[in-house]
Amino acid sequence: MKKILIAEDEEFIANLYKLNLEEHGVAVEVVPDGKAAIESLERSKPNLFLLDLLMPEVDGFQVLKHIQEKGWKFPIVILTNLSQEIDKTQCKEFGAEDFLIKSDLGVEELWEKISVYL
Repeated sequence: MKKILIAEDEEFIANLYKLNLEEHGVAVEVVPDGKAAIESLERSKPNLFLLDLLMPEVDGFQVLKHIQEKGWKFPIVILTNLSQEIDKTQCKEFGAEDFLIKSDLGVEELWEKISVYL
């Protein structure tokens, strides 16, 4: 079974994503911040990582930098409400496959956007 790791500090949104993705037959692990994301990634690598940028403890940019430094390879899709072009560029430089704006994306559309990376 494919595994998706979601790093999202907004519990309501994280649970919506989790329920929707599980309906498509994937295992989903949700972590509330970047520190927990790094701890999870140290244990096992997902088939896909959905990463919010603005989180407590360790932000998404720091997580991306850590992944790059470790040389880990798996698809990363950014899910954020940051929409500045510089944020998108920086995420791509750190290896993110895609950059999605949460406020522009319905829960049902999420699967359509990310399934290509599984």
